[in-house]
Amino acid sequence: MNDAADLVQQVPLWLRFDFTSASWIIAALSAVLCALYLAGTFRLWSQRRFWNPARVLSFVLGCVIAFLVATLGVNAAAPHSLTALMFQQITLMTMVPPLLLTGAPGVLLLRSMPHGRFGSFILRVGIGGLRSKWTSSLLHPAVPIVIALLAFPALYLSDAVSTFVSTRAGMDALLAMFLFGGILAAVPLWSVDPLPRVQSFPSRFIDIAIELQIHAVLGLTFLRIGRPIFDQYAVATNGIDPVYDQAVAGALLWTYAEMPLFLVLIICLARWFAQEQKSHKIKQSSEDAAMDSYNEYLLSLNDHDRLHKQH
Repeated sequence: MNDAADLVQQVPLWLRFDFTSASWIIAALSAVLCALYLAGTFRLWSQRRFWNPARVLSFVLGCVIAFLVATLGVNAAAPHSLTALMFQQITLMTMVPPLLLTGAPGVLLLRSMPHGRFGSFILRVGIGGLRSKWTSSLLHPAVPIVIALLAFPALYLSDAVSTFVSTRAGMDALLAMFLFGGILAAVPLWSVDPLPRVQSFPSRFIDIAIELQIHAVLGLTFLRIGRPIFDQYAVATNGIDPVYDQAVAGALLWTYAEMPLFLVLIICLARWFAQEQKSHKIKQSSEDAAMDSYNEYLLSLNDHDRLHKQH
């Protein structure tokens, strides 16, 4: 019970800005992406062209959350608390990417980029990237599974996490990999931008199911093992038992990490149902048109036979 109280007492410190230990790679990237997105949005609005405010809110919120994860005290606590690190990882990999992708930054780029010399170059690069075989290969259905395996079981069960978080540079690199890996894994599930490869709904469901199992198994491992399993987190910090801290991190994997996946599962089911309904209506309309054409043909034959008999 004392461990729980000690951990709860640390939470307010995690929610305070701590720029001395901030991860400036993520913070700067978030600020730059937000500024560029807003510049493109205001350019469209200044031309009286529509751009959905909900998309703006989603993208900006994703940038703000990523900035906070990199600059709040939770970043300073991550090298000493597995719970803090797990909160950062889950947020950057499963919460921030859907918000960024729902903002449709690719579509905004295509619509807002001026067609001058520099703008045309950016557009050519973007369109070339969409048509690239490398881009298509990165969107292979197996990629999100590989990313989940590397970011969770491989990182933790090999204790590579201790090596990363032991230095500032390693910590910054780890957070950057979390964010980029999360975006890459989320593109097939969440992106509304044009893509060179569109993943089928059954394939999406398989990816989601496997990722859910990866989180569940690793979370259960953290919860059930009654000893510290990481060198970096083997010593009590601020009075918190490392085994308890490890168990709370496992609980986060069971709960916090699963929520976005269940949400995208519901969204994919709804989209699949809507797609099937649309396909059925198109097919039904085509069949009705063919039937009407056939009935008209039969009527024309009857009219022809009637005229032939009259003559």
